[in-house]
Amino acid sequence: MRTVKRSIDTGFKALVRQYGDAIDNAVQPLQWFLNWFQKLLVDTPWVVIIAVVLAIVFIASRSWKITLGTALSMLAIGAVGLWEDTMITLAMVTVCTLLSIVVGIPIGILMARSDRFQAVATPILDVMQTMPSFVYLIPVVMIFGIGKVPGLIAVVIYAIPPIIRLTNLGIRLVDKEVLEAANAFGSSARQKLMNVQIPLALPTIMAGINQTIMMSLAMVVIASMIGVGGLGRNVLQAITNQYFTVGFLNGFALVAIAIIFDRASQAYGKRLQKHSEVVHG
Repeated sequence: MRTVKRSIDTGFKALVRQYGDAIDNAVQPLQWFLNWFQKLLVDTPWVVIIAVVLAIVFIASRSWKITLGTALSMLAIGAVGLWEDTMITLAMVTVCTLLSIVVGIPIGILMARSDRFQAVATPILDVMQTMPSFVYLIPVVMIFGIGKVPGLIAVVIYAIPPIIRLTNLGIRLVDKEVLEAANAFGSSARQKLMNVQIPLALPTIMAGINQTIMMSLAMVVIASMIGVGGLGRNVLQAITNQYFTVGFLNGFALVAIAIIFDRASQAYGKRLQKHSEVVHG
């Protein structure tokens, strides 16, 4: 067994050494995008950031209570001196969520359209969701090294399963009578997917996006061990140096962001659900 483990580790290291430059070049665009987005959020005046966030939250939720709560939370974060770190974390979570959506929704669609692919993908997703989150850091560090992009990749791997599962579930739960009606009108497979299945599955997909955001926020703290900055790094330093107040305040900022994302995305999902119920009876 020891020989097998040693040969696997040696082979893995040799593979990384051989293709290290190609891997670095492949992830370079992610580094550029993340750096640009972080700089945008950090350098933009806080009044503008708050105005944009409040506008997005109100458009998504159509709720003055949630919008007011968001404003108070962001002002409180600025008052305790955590604005810049919060913007770095916000940039990381936003990029991770976008990447999870871009990768996860097509995989969920493939699972919904193929029972065989679902049978292969489901055990992989089970492993991804039950594996201790620290374990993700080992292969990521071996392949990509230490820094923001390896942290981003670790967060995406940890947070992507819910959006894949719920996209698959949402499409599979679309009423068969609706699909038969679409077939009767001569819709192609692509037209059924884009005009019938995805719109009806949107509330479920939104629930998946909501869970992905929450898991990204949880993983950002752990990913700070490999060079991700922001609030996670502060929490890690507070744990190392036993600074209770620093850990508490940074934890409060993380909770505030989580609540803002959660309430806004849940409210948007409920609105979509009501809309689909009205349209389809």
